[in-house]
Amino acid sequence: MYKPVSLFVGLRYLKAKRKNHFISFISLISMLGIALGVTTLITVISVMNGFEKELRLRILGAISHATIQPLNDNFSDWRPLVSQVEAREEVIAAAPYIEQGVWLQARGSTGALLRGVEPEYEARVSEIEEKMLAGSLADLQPGGYGIVLGTGLAASLRVGMGDKVTVIAPKLKASPFGANPQMKRFTVVGAFEFGEYENDTSLAVVHQADAARLLRMPEGTVGGVRLELEDMDRAWMTARDISDELEGLYRVRDWTQERGNLFQAVKTEKTVMWVILSLIIAVAAFNIISMLVMVVTDKQSDIAILKTMGANSGTIMRVFIVQGSLIGVIGTALGVVGGIALAQNIGTVVPFLEKLFGFALFPGDIYYLTELPSDLRSSDVIKFGGMSLAMGLLSTLYPSWRASRTQPAEALRYE
Repeated sequence: MYKPVSLFVGLRYLKAKRKNHFISFISLISMLGIALGVTTLITVISVMNGFEKELRLRILGAISHATIQPLNDNFSDWRPLVSQVEAREEVIAAAPYIEQGVWLQARGSTGALLRGVEPEYEARVSEIEEKMLAGSLADLQPGGYGIVLGTGLAASLRVGMGDKVTVIAPKLKASPFGANPQMKRFTVVGAFEFGEYENDTSLAVVHQADAARLLRMPEGTVGGVRLELEDMDRAWMTARDISDELEGLYRVRDWTQERGNLFQAVKTEKTVMWVILSLIIAVAAFNIISMLVMVVTDKQSDIAILKTMGANSGTIMRVFIVQGSLIGVIGTALGVVGGIALAQNIGTVVPFLEKLFGFALFPGDIYYLTELPSDLRSSDVIKFGGMSLAMGLLSTLYPSWRASRTQPAEALRYE
């Protein structure tokens, strides 16, 4: 079978048993370095993707993808509006709500975000009902003044099912003794847990009719509409388009404005980890350069003979490009296989390491996770594999160019 001279010689150099074992050792180290770098990159980024995905599920289970609020007043007739919004293809569901920062007092006291909801609508735009540990959203009845608390919030107040909680709203009520804050005693009828600190420690849910009475809003009005969307990444644009179709002025907010800083921090951390771990591959690429420089020095006479036989500079360059690139290709292939295998089985590997070393790598009371999440994405595998191949190829250019500059007369002078 016909083989180009550069490919044939490059493969022979790679497979040949060299007298200089140090060069072979550096080749092996370079290959393993690339494999380790790619494996580490794929695994670490997959785990961070898993954390981000888990974080989104836990946070966005309680908050909406987007909200629409009137600037000058409240929605007085919200049911036609909800029907109109839900008619759009990109909207999964819509639900009315009232939100207000309040102060809660029982055996303890703390600030919280009070959310008034319609239970039948709320179940369509959030996962609170699915995260209930006790009670149900259906227990919130208009006029019943029931309240559902996050587990962390209930712990701060030191209350349980059936206990009373005083809700103090930032609304003043005139009395013979002066202006007093508006307050009402609610009964705890349920508790939920998302496993996310802010939702569990600062969110209290009541029926929207009770919230309206507490906040002295006209009966039947709501503060805005929450949206559950098909594509959460287009939440801002979708909510803005909907508000443009409505009469009046509206304030549009999406999930990135409520918790966007947290997700931006995760994104920045992923970028930093990518840069740091890429240095492992860069070090392995420098080893390829060192190895090829030594091979070029060792093969001066061979290069000279090839040139005297008619090989041009391009052929000589391709010989060493083939040799160095093959190290990069093999190392990348091993790294991709190892990274995919480790990322897919990280949930098994971590418990084994915890059992082996006798301590928890990710304590559940800190991370709220029972197992290490991993989200392997083909785009990451392709990106990291391509980057590794590119580094391997670039590392061959200088040694190959130096080999092509070899002068046969100089190289054979002392042979």
